[in-house]
Amino acid sequence: MAKNLVIVESPAKVKTIKKFLGTNYEVMASNGHVRDLPKSRLGVDVDNDYEPQYITIRGKGDILANLRKEVKKAEKIYLATDPDREGEAISWHLIAALKLENKKVYRITFNEITKNAVKESFKHPREIDLDLVDAQQARRCLDRMVGYRISPLLWAKVKRGLSAGRVQSVALRIISDREEEINAFVPEEYWSLDAYLAVAGERRQLIAKFYGDKNGKIDIHSGEEMQAITKALSGAEYKVDEVKKGERVRKPPLPFTTSTLQQEASKVLNFSTSKTMRLAQQLYEGVDIKGAGTVGLITYLRTDSTRVSEEAERTAHDYIEEQYGSEYNRKEDSKEKQSGKKIQDAHEAIRPTDLTRTPVALKDSLPRDLFRLYQLIWKRFVASRMAAARYETTSVRIAAGDYRFNVSASKLVFDGFLSVYVQEDEEKEEGNTMMKSLDKNSQLSFVQFDEKQHFTQPPAHYTEATLVRALEELGIGRPSTYAPTITTILARRYIVKENKNLYVTELGEVVNNMMKDAFPTIVDVNFTANMEMLLDGIEEGNVNWKTVVSNFYPDLDEAVKQAEQELSEVEIADEEADEDCELCGRRMVIKYGPHGKFLACPGFPECRNTKPYFEKIGVPCPKCGKDLAIKRTRKGRKYYGCLGYPDCDFMSWQKPETPEEAKISK
Repeated sequence: MAKNLVIVESPAKVKTIKKFLGTNYEVMASNGHVRDLPKSRLGVDVDNDYEPQYITIRGKGDILANLRKEVKKAEKIYLATDPDREGEAISWHLIAALKLENKKVYRITFNEITKNAVKESFKHPREIDLDLVDAQQARRCLDRMVGYRISPLLWAKVKRGLSAGRVQSVALRIISDREEEINAFVPEEYWSLDAYLAVAGERRQLIAKFYGDKNGKIDIHSGEEMQAITKALSGAEYKVDEVKKGERVRKPPLPFTTSTLQQEASKVLNFSTSKTMRLAQQLYEGVDIKGAGTVGLITYLRTDSTRVSEEAERTAHDYIEEQYGSEYNRKEDSKEKQSGKKIQDAHEAIRPTDLTRTPVALKDSLPRDLFRLYQLIWKRFVASRMAAARYETTSVRIAAGDYRFNVSASKLVFDGFLSVYVQEDEEKEEGNTMMKSLDKNSQLSFVQFDEKQHFTQPPAHYTEATLVRALEELGIGRPSTYAPTITTILARRYIVKENKNLYVTELGEVVNNMMKDAFPTIVDVNFTANMEMLLDGIEEGNVNWKTVVSNFYPDLDEAVKQAEQELSEVEIADEEADEDCELCGRRMVIKYGPHGKFLACPGFPECRNTKPYFEKIGVPCPKCGKDLAIKRTRKGRKYYGCLGYPDCDFMSWQKPETPEEAKISK
């Protein structure tokens, strides 16, 4: 009979870890949190030292009953929840829920689900870190206070189903501020001037970019300025004034943190932040690999550290030397610059658990999206341990009367980490063979000018990737909060996503303006970042968590009471559909319910007509010619069906081509 009980968070880890430990260990899962604040009320006793009122989460009774049975049999209990604040809090809650106070209970953590890491963790058991627990309790109580005090106000003043949140409201403000910046942007005119020059003995022409005059750089702001310069250059002699040769080094990228993984997966793989985290969780917990069983392929996915363990460093060094050669190994032994103000240094960067499991070797074992994400993580980590890329640079200054033009080129002389990993936004580097032959004796003759008018562009709309980067740079939220925050404000229809860009809806504008007017501190970027620093201070044992909560709540309470008196109700117009109500003839509107969009008659309550809303895809039905739309089966699977149903029964699991796409494919 098993003498030791190991409790993990996720059922997906059970099989993997049990395989490592043998028959003396029983491994069970808590399925995440087992206790939380009640849904029906605030759950924080503001009159009794802000004591949280935890209850067992509905539906967790059977799980706890099964755990209690095993607890009675076990001599030792190991709590092996995730290695972060939330994981520490789950272990602490398990002690209370399973009444483990008088049992032999040990807290163990591992950064990767591999045999060595798991077995090593049993050699270093410890007690629950109450500072970590308190930091999580403070976060939970603060978030609950903001959500449960402000959300009902939004229901009363705007519409039901809305919510406010300590981090989500700031994220909405950041996006809204960018929208305002874009709307207020006034474009400015500027011009560029290229001179096409023939070089004696060369067939290709040289393109030189206008720089300025002998005194320095000149910006061209108008067509009149451009005409004056080209007129002054008429008949000018072009000659090489200066040739500079040099070397440029491009350093390898740092290994992934949660934030940078989300950003790169969005740019390169077009994954949403929530999809990236879901897939990374699978890679961390374990995937069935042919011939090896269930294997954890990457280290823990919620981290803001770029640190790498000494063992992983050595393994990478040996692997690179064997596969690429010693010159490809990173020479410098510099400490990597950490991103962010607070580093969870107990964690490592996200990396593969075993470098010999190359993407090519695993391709047949992994579904397409899992494979693509694993390949990205694997390549990034290997590249981060490799030597810098080196470029040979040539810069030529060309004189034409009093004016100066520049030509520059660079040639890759050692690819280094680029042999493994090229980032999406990497600039194109080209060696220009003509540049090698240029010197002060080269004969140049003018061919023509290329004059172009430009206008400055407004700031880009946020995408999920750039929003994550902004949140991280501003110190708002933590690795585990980025994806849920974005998912929430999308689900609430405060923002919409089109072609990767995030846009604020009318509803989002109303909520944001209301939050700015009534709760300026809640949506203040600096206030929220400072709150994160206080939470870090609790984790480090320097700040009492009840002090943070008790300082925060009275101001919030006062602001809510004032807002209830002063804020006026706001009417949000419903979006009109292109269908009329067949009962009363009014134009139907699109509403949002718990299960998504539906059509409703605006004549409610006189007319109560509703019907499903189907999103048209711009493709006619091949059977009857009516519009095709996105539909879902009872189990929620998406398919494409005819709006003429039941008269027309056409359906397809794959999206049919538009007439234009069909022409192209032919």
